[in-house]
Amino acid sequence: MDTRFLGIAELVEAPPVAVVVDVMRAFTVAAWLFARGAEKIVLAASLDEALALKAAHPDWVALKDGPHAPGFDLVNSPGLLRSVDLRGRTVVQKTTAGTVGALAVKESSMVLCAGFVVAEATARLLRAHGCDSVTFVVTGEDGRAEEDLACAQYIARRAGGADADADAAEFLRRARASRAAAELAEGVREGAHPDDVALCLELDRFPFAVVATLEDSLMVLRPSAGPTG
Repeated sequence: MDTRFLGIAELVEAPPVAVVVDVMRAFTVAAWLFARGAEKIVLAASLDEALALKAAHPDWVALKDGPHAPGFDLVNSPGLLRSVDLRGRTVVQKTTAGTVGALAVKESSMVLCAGFVVAEATARLLRAHGCDSVTFVVTGEDGRAEEDLACAQYIARRAGGADADADAAEFLRRARASRAAAELAEGVREGAHPDDVALCLELDRFPFAVVATLEDSLMVLRPSAGPTG
């Protein structure tokens, strides 16, 4: 499998297959939202768009990075979502990097959004589709975020046939030593929970991949159990 690892700004065109990686925390949060019962996640390009979508659909739930703010119901923290009941709900998500990366490849034929918590399910879906070429979008720190790059490289190895038994320990160690992990652990980032780093590094916690598709001009995420083999 031919793989490329690019930052958002390096995308000159939408690749056929894109895996958008945001470990800390957008797509770890997306997986948790589905685990808490959400039906779908709509990605917003801006905070204003997120609020407008919620205004048009009052039963939707709006989520953002940082501290709580008027009009928003949730913040981008897996630790703060564990007890939230979202059964049947639609969540509008706007984050600093993850949602931006996914929207940048919205014209791609196949878009998966990933973190360590859905790594194997993501790799399994890539294998099932026989993807010969995959572009991994490393969303954090202009493509240099170590936690996102480590996760992308791990998924690529898991999807790559001969390297499918890749040991996760070194990749998780790199993510644990990342700038993002340090900022979360030290309380630098607002709207966080002390358990966020540990939750973001729970390998394969969830059995589904997160698939993004265009629905009525909106970028929508849904869980996909995919193949079992």
